[in-house]
Amino acid sequence: MTRMMLLALACTSLTACDVRNTAEDGAAAATPEAGATSGTSEPTGPRETLTGTNGLALELPAGVTSAMMGDRDVEALAVQVLLDHTKHSPGVIDGYMGDNVVRAIREYREMTGLPASDAVDGELLRSLLESQGGSIFATYTISEKDLAYPFKPVPEDYAAMSKLDRIGYETPQEMLAERFHMDQDFLAALNPGVDFSKAGTRIAIVSQGTERLDGNVARIEVRKGSNSVVVLDEGGDVLASYPATIGSGDFPSPSGTMEVTGFAPQANYTFDNDEQEWGPDESYVIAAGPNNPVGGVWIDLSKKGYGIHGSPDPQLIGKTASHGCVRLTNWDARELGHAVSQGVEVTFT
Repeated sequence: MTRMMLLALACTSLTACDVRNTAEDGAAAATPEAGATSGTSEPTGPRETLTGTNGLALELPAGVTSAMMGDRDVEALAVQVLLDHTKHSPGVIDGYMGDNVVRAIREYREMTGLPASDAVDGELLRSLLESQGGSIFATYTISEKDLAYPFKPVPEDYAAMSKLDRIGYETPQEMLAERFHMDQDFLAALNPGVDFSKAGTRIAIVSQGTERLDGNVARIEVRKGSNSVVVLDEGGDVLASYPATIGSGDFPSPSGTMEVTGFAPQANYTFDNDEQEWGPDESYVIAAGPNNPVGGVWIDLSKKGYGIHGSPDPQLIGKTASHGCVRLTNWDARELGHAVSQGVEVTFT
C-alpha cells in the first residue's frame, strides 16, 4: 500500500404526483435547506486512527473514538464521502456498504475506465484519493441563523399535514444531517451527548462536496434495473449518477422517452383522490418543504403527473417503492434540478 492510502483529516391533479412551485422561505429558513457549508473548520487535538482491510488509514476527528464508530466500516465511509464528491452519489452517508454504494462504485469505475467491479480495492481507493484528495471529516459550528429555522413536528396523515404552511425539518439534527448528506444516527454517533439546538456548539461532520454539476446536461437515463438516475452530456459522457426509487410493481414507472418541462426547488404537493388508486379518500394540497411527500423538490416531466423529485426519507432511497415517479435524496434532486433545462431528454430504460 502506498503513501497515497493514508488519508489525512481535513475540513472541509395528476395520475402520479402533482406539485406546484411556491416562493422560497426567508433566508433564515431557506439557507439550511440549500446545503450550505459555511462554518466548517479543521478539527484540532489528539486523534485516533482506524485502518481498513486494504490498508487505508483514516484519522477520526478530535474527540471521536473507534467505539463511537460502532460496526461502521472505515473504507466504506471513505468511499461514500469521496464518491459523493465525484457526483456518483452513494445516497445517505452512514459508513455501511449497501446497495447504493455498490451501484455508485460501478458507475464510478465505468466512468473512469477502471475494471468493471463493485469491489473496494486498492485500485479504487487510489483513484478516488488521486482525484478527490483525502478530505473525509470536518467540523461545523452551529449558528444562531441555523436555529432560527422554524422547526416543528410533521404529522403523518395528509389531512393534518395540509393545515401547515410549511413542511419543514422537525429538529436541528435532521436539518444538519441532510445538509451534510449524512444519516441522522451517524451524525449522532460522531457527536454523543451533543445538544444540536445550542448555538456555538461545534460538531463533527463528513466533508461535503459542492451541490453543482459541471458540464451541460443533455440526457438523463432512468435505469430501472440498477435503481439509478444517470446524467450525460452531449457527447454521452457521464456527469453524475444518483441512487433512485423508481416506481413499484403496483405503480410502475413509465417507459420510453420524455422531456424536462420545468424545475420547482420549493414545490408543494397535491393529492387528488379522484385520480389516485391509493391514499386517503379526500384531496389535499400540502405545503412546500423538505418533509413533504416529494421533499419539496420537483423536476417536471412531459408525461402528465410524472417527475423526478426529492424525499422526506433519504435513508430509504433505492430500498422502497414509489407510486410511479422517480425519487432521489433532496440534495441529489436539487443538484440535478439546478443543472437541467427545458427540453432535456429523459429516457426510462
